[in-house]
Amino acid sequence: MLKTSFWLALLTSWSISTAVSAQCGGSFQAFVNGMKSEAMQRGYDAQTVNAFFAGVRQDAKVLRADRAQGVFQLDFTTFARRLISSDRINRGRSNAKRYDSVFDRAARNYGVSRGVLLAFWAFETDYGSFQGDFNTRNALVTLSHDCRRPELFRPQVFAALELFTRDAFNPARTTGAWAGEIGMVQMLPQDIIDNGVDGDGDGKVSLKTSAPDALLSGAKMLQHLGWRAGEPWLQEVNVPAQMDWSKSGLRTQMTARDWAKLGVRPRQGKLADGLPASLILPQGHKGPAFLAYPNFRVFFEWNQSFTYVLTAAYFANRLEGAPVFDAGNPDKGLGGAEMKRLQEKLSQSGYDVGKIDGILGAGTRASVQDVQKKLGMPADAWPTQALLNKL
Repeated sequence: MLKTSFWLALLTSWSISTAVSAQCGGSFQAFVNGMKSEAMQRGYDAQTVNAFFAGVRQDAKVLRADRAQGVFQLDFTTFARRLISSDRINRGRSNAKRYDSVFDRAARNYGVSRGVLLAFWAFETDYGSFQGDFNTRNALVTLSHDCRRPELFRPQVFAALELFTRDAFNPARTTGAWAGEIGMVQMLPQDIIDNGVDGDGDGKVSLKTSAPDALLSGAKMLQHLGWRAGEPWLQEVNVPAQMDWSKSGLRTQMTARDWAKLGVRPRQGKLADGLPASLILPQGHKGPAFLAYPNFRVFFEWNQSFTYVLTAAYFANRLEGAPVFDAGNPDKGLGGAEMKRLQEKLSQSGYDVGKIDGILGAGTRASVQDVQKKLGMPADAWPTQALLNKL
Protein backbone atom coordinates (compact mmCIF):
# COMPACT_ATOMS: atom_id res chain seq x y z
CA MET A 1 0.00 0.00 0.00
CA LEU A 2 1.44 3.33 -0.99
CA LYS A 3 2.24 5.66 1.92
CA THR A 4 2.94 9.37 1.83
CA SER A 5 4.45 10.06 5.22
CA PHE A 6 7.47 11.97 4.01
CA TRP A 7 6.61 13.40 0.60
CA LEU A 8 6.26 17.04 1.53
CA ALA A 9 9.42 17.17 3.59
CA LEU A 10 11.39 15.50 0.85
CA LEU A 11 10.01 17.67 -1.92
CA THR A 12 10.73 20.89 -0.06
CA SER A 13 14.27 19.84 0.83
CA TRP A 14 15.14 18.36 -2.54
CA SER A 15 18.24 20.20 -3.70
CA ILE A 16 18.51 19.01 -7.29
CA SER A 17 17.29 21.18 -10.12
CA THR A 18 13.74 21.16 -11.48
CA ALA A 19 15.00 19.90 -14.81
CA VAL A 20 16.67 16.89 -13.21
CA SER A 21 13.79 16.15 -10.85
CA ALA A 22 11.32 16.09 -13.75
CA GLN A 23 13.21 13.41 -15.68
CA CYS A 24 11.22 10.29 -16.45
CA GLY A 25 10.39 8.07 -19.38
CA GLY A 26 12.52 7.48 -22.44
CA SER A 27 15.21 4.83 -22.58
CA PHE A 28 15.34 2.95 -19.29
CA GLN A 29 19.10 2.56 -19.48
CA ALA A 30 19.58 6.25 -20.21
CA PHE A 31 17.35 7.02 -17.24
CA VAL A 32 19.45 4.77 -14.99
CA ASN A 33 22.63 6.42 -16.23
CA GLY A 34 21.12 9.77 -15.32
CA MET A 35 20.31 8.57 -11.81
CA LYS A 36 23.84 7.26 -11.41
CA SER A 37 25.27 10.62 -12.43
CA GLU A 38 22.95 12.37 -9.99
CA ALA A 39 23.98 10.01 -7.20
CA MET A 40 27.62 10.90 -7.75
CA GLN A 41 26.69 14.60 -7.78
CA ARG A 42 25.18 13.98 -4.36
CA GLY A 43 28.55 12.78 -3.12
CA TYR A 44 28.42 8.99 -3.50
CA ASP A 45 31.54 7.44 -4.99
CA ALA A 46 31.39 5.71 -8.37
CA GLN A 47 32.15 2.25 -6.98
CA THR A 48 29.24 2.43 -4.54
CA VAL A 49 26.87 3.80 -7.15
CA ASN A 50 27.80 1.16 -9.72
CA ALA A 51 27.40 -1.60 -7.14
CA PHE A 52 23.96 -0.32 -6.13
CA PHE A 53 22.65 -0.08 -9.70
CA ALA A 54 24.33 -3.25 -10.99
CA GLY A 55 21.72 -5.48 -12.65
CA VAL A 56 18.83 -3.04 -12.18
CA ARG A 57 15.92 -3.76 -14.47
CA GLN A 58 12.49 -2.43 -15.26
CA ASP A 59 9.75 -4.51 -13.62
CA ALA A 60 6.54 -4.73 -15.65
CA LYS A 61 4.76 -6.44 -12.74
CA VAL A 62 5.29 -3.33 -10.63
CA LEU A 63 3.59 -1.16 -13.22
CA ARG A 64 0.66 -3.57 -13.48
CA ALA A 65 0.25 -3.57 -9.70
CA ASP A 66 0.35 0.22 -9.63
CA ARG A 67 -2.53 0.42 -12.06
CA ALA A 68 -4.65 -2.46 -10.75
CA GLN A 69 -5.99 -1.46 -7.34
CA GLY A 70 -9.59 -2.40 -8.02
CA VAL A 71 -10.07 -3.67 -4.46
CA PHE A 72 -10.67 -0.06 -3.43
CA GLN A 73 -13.86 -0.03 -5.50
CA LEU A 74 -15.49 -2.13 -2.78
CA ASP A 75 -17.81 -0.47 -0.28
CA PHE A 76 -16.70 -0.21 3.35
CA THR A 77 -18.78 -3.11 4.70
CA THR A 78 -17.64 -5.52 1.99
CA PHE A 79 -14.01 -4.39 2.25
CA ALA A 80 -13.98 -4.63 6.05
CA ARG A 81 -15.54 -8.10 6.07
CA ARG A 82 -12.99 -9.24 3.52
CA LEU A 83 -10.01 -7.99 5.53
CA ILE A 84 -11.22 -8.68 9.06
CA SER A 85 -11.66 -12.33 9.97
CA SER A 86 -11.91 -14.20 13.26
CA ASP A 87 -8.48 -15.64 12.54
CA ARG A 88 -6.96 -12.18 12.10
CA ILE A 89 -8.57 -10.96 15.30
CA ASN A 90 -7.39 -14.01 17.28
CA ARG A 91 -3.85 -13.77 15.91
CA GLY A 92 -3.83 -10.07 16.68
CA ARG A 93 -4.77 -10.67 20.29
CA SER A 94 -2.20 -13.46 20.51
CA ASN A 95 0.50 -11.14 19.17
CA ALA A 96 -0.60 -8.46 21.62
CA LYS A 97 0.18 -10.86 24.47
CA ARG A 98 3.39 -12.16 22.90
CA TYR A 99 4.81 -8.66 22.42
CA ASP A 100 3.10 -7.06 25.40
CA SER A 101 6.26 -5.28 26.58
CA VAL A 102 6.95 -3.95 23.08
CA PHE A 103 3.46 -2.47 22.80
CA ASP A 104 3.86 -0.95 26.26
CA ARG A 105 7.08 0.72 25.06
CA ALA A 106 5.31 1.99 21.93
CA ALA A 107 2.59 3.57 24.06
CA ARG A 108 5.04 4.95 26.60
CA ASN A 109 7.64 6.34 24.16
CA TYR A 110 5.47 7.35 21.21
CA GLY A 111 1.91 7.50 22.50
CA VAL A 112 0.60 4.98 19.97
CA SER A 113 -1.99 2.43 21.05
CA ARG A 114 -1.35 -1.27 20.44
CA GLY A 115 -4.56 -1.71 18.46
CA VAL A 116 -3.35 0.76 15.85
CA LEU A 117 0.02 -0.97 15.40
CA LEU A 118 -1.62 -4.38 15.28
CA ALA A 119 -4.05 -3.21 12.61
CA PHE A 120 -1.29 -1.98 10.33
CA TRP A 121 0.80 -5.08 11.00
CA ALA A 122 -2.19 -7.27 10.09
CA PHE A 123 -3.26 -5.43 6.95
CA GLU A 124 0.18 -4.69 5.56
CA THR A 125 1.78 -8.13 5.88
CA ASP A 126 -0.62 -10.42 7.78
CA TYR A 127 1.55 -10.07 10.90
CA GLY A 128 4.75 -10.44 8.90
CA SER A 129 3.83 -13.65 7.09
CA PHE A 130 3.89 -12.07 3.62
CA GLN A 131 6.03 -8.98 3.13
CA GLY A 132 6.08 -8.90 -0.66
CA ASP A 133 8.43 -10.50 -3.16
CA PHE A 134 9.18 -7.55 -5.45
CA ASN A 135 12.81 -6.53 -5.70
CA THR A 136 12.73 -3.19 -3.88
CA ARG A 137 15.50 -1.47 -5.83
CA ASN A 138 13.96 -2.47 -9.15
CA ALA A 139 10.48 -1.40 -8.01
CA LEU A 140 11.63 2.06 -6.95
CA VAL A 141 13.66 2.68 -10.10
CA THR A 142 10.78 1.41 -12.27
CA LEU A 143 8.29 3.74 -10.60
CA SER A 144 10.76 6.64 -10.81
CA HIS A 145 11.16 6.04 -14.55
CA ASP A 146 7.39 5.82 -15.03
CA CYS A 147 5.96 9.30 -15.63
CA ARG A 148 2.86 8.85 -13.47
CA ARG A 149 4.38 9.83 -10.10
CA PRO A 150 8.17 10.06 -10.44
CA GLU A 151 8.44 12.86 -7.88
CA LEU A 152 7.20 10.47 -5.21
CA PHE A 153 9.50 7.55 -5.93
CA ARG A 154 12.72 9.12 -7.18
CA PRO A 155 13.81 10.32 -3.68
CA GLN A 156 13.30 6.79 -2.41
CA VAL A 157 15.94 5.43 -4.78
CA PHE A 158 18.52 7.69 -3.17
CA ALA A 159 17.26 6.79 0.29
CA ALA A 160 17.76 3.11 -0.59
CA LEU A 161 21.25 3.97 -1.82
CA GLU A 162 21.97 5.61 1.52
CA LEU A 163 20.79 2.48 3.35
CA PHE A 164 23.07 0.46 1.07
CA THR A 165 26.07 2.51 2.23
CA ARG A 166 25.07 1.67 5.82
CA ASP A 167 24.98 -2.04 5.01
CA ALA A 168 21.22 -2.00 5.67
CA PHE A 169 19.98 -2.68 2.13
CA ASN A 170 20.93 -5.29 -0.46
CA PRO A 171 19.97 -4.08 -3.94
CA ALA A 172 19.97 -7.60 -5.36
CA ARG A 173 18.11 -9.35 -2.53
CA THR A 174 16.01 -6.86 -0.56
CA THR A 175 12.34 -7.47 -1.36
CA GLY A 176 9.03 -5.96 -0.35
CA ALA A 177 5.82 -4.51 -1.73
CA TRP A 178 5.39 -3.32 -5.32
CA ALA A 179 5.63 0.33 -4.23
CA GLY A 180 8.98 -0.11 -2.50
CA GLU A 181 7.91 -0.62 1.10
CA ILE A 182 9.97 -2.96 3.24
CA GLY A 183 9.31 -5.04 6.34
CA MET A 184 6.49 -6.15 8.60
CA VAL A 185 4.73 -2.78 8.68
CA GLN A 186 5.89 -1.78 5.18
CA MET A 187 8.05 1.32 5.45
CA LEU A 188 9.74 3.12 2.58
CA PRO A 189 13.52 3.65 2.66
CA GLN A 190 13.41 7.29 3.76
CA ASP A 191 11.01 6.39 6.57
CA ILE A 192 13.45 3.75 7.74
CA ILE A 193 16.24 6.33 7.80
CA ASP A 194 14.09 8.86 9.67
CA ASN A 195 12.19 6.57 12.03
CA GLY A 196 13.95 3.21 12.24
CA VAL A 197 14.24 1.92 15.82
CA ASP A 198 16.42 -0.92 17.12
CA GLY A 199 13.69 -2.42 19.23
CA ASP A 200 15.40 -5.70 20.16
CA GLY A 201 18.76 -4.16 21.04
CA ASP A 202 20.91 -6.11 18.56
CA GLY A 203 22.46 -2.96 17.10
CA LYS A 204 20.50 -3.15 13.81
CA VAL A 205 17.14 -2.01 12.48
CA SER A 206 15.69 -5.14 10.90
CA LEU A 207 12.11 -4.47 9.86
CA LYS A 208 11.83 -7.74 7.93
CA THR A 209 12.87 -10.13 10.71
CA SER A 210 12.35 -8.32 14.03
CA ALA A 211 8.83 -7.58 15.24
CA PRO A 212 10.10 -5.24 18.01
CA ASP A 213 12.08 -3.24 15.44
CA ALA A 214 9.12 -3.05 13.05
CA LEU A 215 6.50 -2.16 15.66
CA LEU A 216 8.54 0.51 17.42
CA SER A 217 9.64 1.99 14.10
CA GLY A 218 6.01 2.16 13.01
CA ALA A 219 5.07 3.82 16.29
CA LYS A 220 7.84 6.41 15.96
CA MET A 221 6.73 7.12 12.39
CA LEU A 222 3.13 7.70 13.50
CA GLN A 223 4.31 10.04 16.25
CA HIS A 224 6.39 11.92 13.67
CA LEU A 225 3.27 12.25 11.52
CA GLY A 226 1.36 13.93 14.35
CA TRP A 227 -0.19 11.13 16.42
CA ARG A 228 -1.65 12.55 19.63
CA ALA A 229 -1.02 10.38 22.68
CA GLY A 230 -3.97 9.26 24.74
CA GLU A 231 -6.63 10.35 22.25
CA PRO A 232 -9.12 8.18 20.33
CA TRP A 233 -9.09 7.95 16.55
CA LEU A 234 -12.51 6.53 15.64
CA GLN A 235 -15.73 5.86 17.50
CA GLU A 236 -18.85 4.13 16.22
CA VAL A 237 -22.02 6.15 16.76
CA ASN A 238 -25.74 6.01 16.18
CA VAL A 239 -27.28 8.87 14.22
CA PRO A 240 -30.83 10.24 14.29
CA ALA A 241 -33.29 9.43 11.53
CA GLN A 242 -33.20 13.03 10.32
CA MET A 243 -30.47 15.67 10.42
CA ASP A 244 -28.54 17.93 8.09
CA TRP A 245 -26.47 15.23 6.39
CA SER A 246 -24.37 17.82 4.55
CA LYS A 247 -22.51 18.27 7.84
CA SER A 248 -21.11 14.75 7.47
CA GLY A 249 -17.74 14.05 5.89
CA LEU A 250 -14.16 15.00 6.64
CA ARG A 251 -14.69 18.56 5.36
CA THR A 252 -16.70 19.43 8.48
CA GLN A 253 -15.43 19.34 12.05
CA MET A 254 -17.38 20.10 15.21
CA THR A 255 -16.79 19.17 18.81
CA ALA A 256 -18.19 15.86 19.92
CA ARG A 257 -20.41 17.84 22.27
CA ASP A 258 -21.91 19.68 19.28
CA TRP A 259 -22.54 16.38 17.49
CA ALA A 260 -24.36 15.17 20.60
CA LYS A 261 -26.65 18.21 20.41
CA LEU A 262 -27.64 17.04 16.91
CA GLY A 263 -28.59 13.62 18.22
CA VAL A 264 -25.39 11.68 17.55
CA ARG A 265 -24.86 9.08 20.28
CA PRO A 266 -21.94 6.73 21.00
CA ARG A 267 -22.68 3.07 20.45
CA GLN A 268 -20.25 2.25 23.26
CA GLY A 269 -18.61 4.38 25.94
CA LYS A 270 -18.68 8.17 25.93
CA LEU A 271 -17.97 10.81 23.31
CA ALA A 272 -14.65 12.65 23.61
CA ASP A 273 -16.47 15.91 24.32
CA GLY A 274 -13.58 18.35 24.01
CA LEU A 275 -12.14 17.02 20.76
CA PRO A 276 -13.02 18.10 17.22
CA ALA A 277 -14.61 15.34 15.20
CA SER A 278 -16.06 14.61 11.78
CA LEU A 279 -19.12 12.45 11.17
CA ILE A 280 -18.22 9.63 8.77
CA LEU A 281 -21.02 7.90 6.85
CA PRO A 282 -19.12 5.55 4.51
CA GLN A 283 -22.33 4.17 2.96
CA GLY A 284 -24.72 7.02 3.57
CA HIS A 285 -27.00 7.93 6.43
CA LYS A 286 -28.63 4.48 6.51
CA GLY A 287 -25.34 2.63 6.91
CA PRO A 288 -22.51 2.49 9.48
CA ALA A 289 -21.65 5.74 11.26
CA PHE A 290 -18.49 6.90 13.04
CA LEU A 291 -17.00 9.99 14.60
CA ALA A 292 -13.44 10.52 13.39
CA TYR A 293 -11.12 12.37 15.77
CA PRO A 294 -7.82 14.15 14.89
CA ASN A 295 -5.75 10.95 15.09
CA PHE A 296 -7.90 9.44 12.35
CA ARG A 297 -6.36 11.84 9.84
CA VAL A 298 -2.89 10.51 10.63
CA PHE A 299 -3.94 7.18 9.10
CA PHE A 300 -4.06 8.94 5.72
CA GLU A 301 -0.33 9.61 5.96
CA TRP A 302 0.11 5.83 5.92
CA ASN A 303 -2.35 5.11 3.14
CA GLN A 304 -4.50 7.44 1.04
CA SER A 305 -7.48 5.14 0.44
CA PHE A 306 -10.52 6.24 2.47
CA THR A 307 -11.90 2.70 2.62
CA TYR A 308 -8.56 1.22 3.71
CA VAL A 309 -8.03 3.89 6.36
CA LEU A 310 -11.53 3.55 7.80
CA THR A 311 -11.20 -0.24 7.90
CA ALA A 312 -7.78 -0.09 9.58
CA ALA A 313 -9.02 2.43 12.15
CA TYR A 314 -12.09 0.32 12.89
CA PHE A 315 -10.02 -2.87 13.12
CA ALA A 316 -7.76 -1.16 15.67
CA ASN A 317 -10.88 -0.57 17.77
CA ARG A 318 -11.98 -4.19 17.36
CA LEU A 319 -8.61 -5.42 18.58
CA GLU A 320 -9.10 -3.30 21.69
CA GLY A 321 -12.55 -4.70 22.44
CA ALA A 322 -15.06 -2.77 20.31
CA PRO A 323 -18.06 -4.73 18.98
CA VAL A 324 -18.72 -5.57 15.35
CA PHE A 325 -20.01 -2.41 13.67
CA ASP A 326 -23.70 -2.03 12.86
CA ALA A 327 -23.89 -2.28 9.07
CA GLY A 328 -27.37 -0.74 9.02
CA ASN A 329 -29.45 -0.97 5.86
CA PRO A 330 -27.79 1.34 3.34
CA ASP A 331 -29.09 2.01 -0.13
CA LYS A 332 -27.29 -0.04 -2.75
CA GLY A 333 -24.18 1.67 -4.04
CA LEU A 334 -22.81 1.86 -7.56
CA GLY A 335 -20.59 -0.70 -9.26
CA GLY A 336 -17.29 0.24 -10.83
CA ALA A 337 -18.68 0.99 -14.30
CA GLU A 338 -21.59 2.98 -12.85
CA MET A 339 -19.21 4.90 -10.61
CA LYS A 340 -17.14 5.87 -13.64
CA ARG A 341 -20.27 7.09 -15.39
CA LEU A 342 -21.14 9.14 -12.33
CA GLN A 343 -17.62 10.60 -12.19
CA GLU A 344 -17.82 11.49 -15.88
CA LYS A 345 -21.17 13.26 -15.40
CA LEU A 346 -19.89 15.14 -12.35
CA SER A 347 -16.73 16.14 -14.20
CA GLN A 348 -18.78 17.37 -17.17
CA SER A 349 -20.77 19.49 -14.71
CA GLY A 350 -17.61 21.16 -13.47
CA TYR A 351 -16.90 19.11 -10.35
CA ASP A 352 -13.34 18.06 -9.52
CA VAL A 353 -13.58 14.32 -8.94
CA GLY A 354 -9.92 13.62 -9.62
CA LYS A 355 -9.14 10.61 -11.75
CA ILE A 356 -12.13 8.84 -13.33
CA ASP A 357 -11.33 5.40 -11.93
CA GLY A 358 -14.55 4.02 -10.46
CA ILE A 359 -13.25 4.56 -6.91
CA LEU A 360 -15.25 6.62 -4.41
CA GLY A 361 -12.36 8.79 -3.28
CA ALA A 362 -12.34 12.09 -1.41
CA GLY A 363 -12.91 14.22 -4.51
CA THR A 364 -15.85 12.15 -5.69
CA ARG A 365 -17.41 12.05 -2.22
CA ALA A 366 -17.22 15.82 -1.88
CA SER A 367 -18.69 16.33 -5.36
CA VAL A 368 -21.50 13.87 -4.70
CA GLN A 369 -22.37 15.62 -1.47
CA ASP A 370 -22.48 19.02 -3.15
CA VAL A 371 -24.70 17.86 -6.01
CA GLN A 372 -27.00 15.93 -3.64
CA LYS A 373 -27.58 19.14 -1.72
CA LYS A 374 -28.38 21.05 -4.91
CA LEU A 375 -30.83 18.34 -5.97
CA GLY A 376 -32.59 18.28 -2.61
CA MET A 377 -31.42 14.75 -1.79
CA PRO A 378 -29.93 13.62 1.55
CA ALA A 379 -26.40 15.05 1.23
CA ASP A 380 -24.56 12.13 2.78
CA ALA A 381 -21.93 11.70 -0.01
CA TRP A 382 -23.15 8.17 -0.83
CA PRO A 383 -23.79 7.82 -4.57
CA THR A 384 -26.75 5.67 -5.56
CA GLN A 385 -28.57 4.71 -8.74
CA ALA A 386 -31.18 7.33 -7.89
CA LEU A 387 -28.51 10.04 -7.97
CA LEU A 388 -27.05 8.73 -11.22
CA ASN A 389 -30.53 8.71 -12.77
CA LYS A 390 -31.13 12.32 -11.74
CA LEU A 391 -27.88 13.37 -13.36
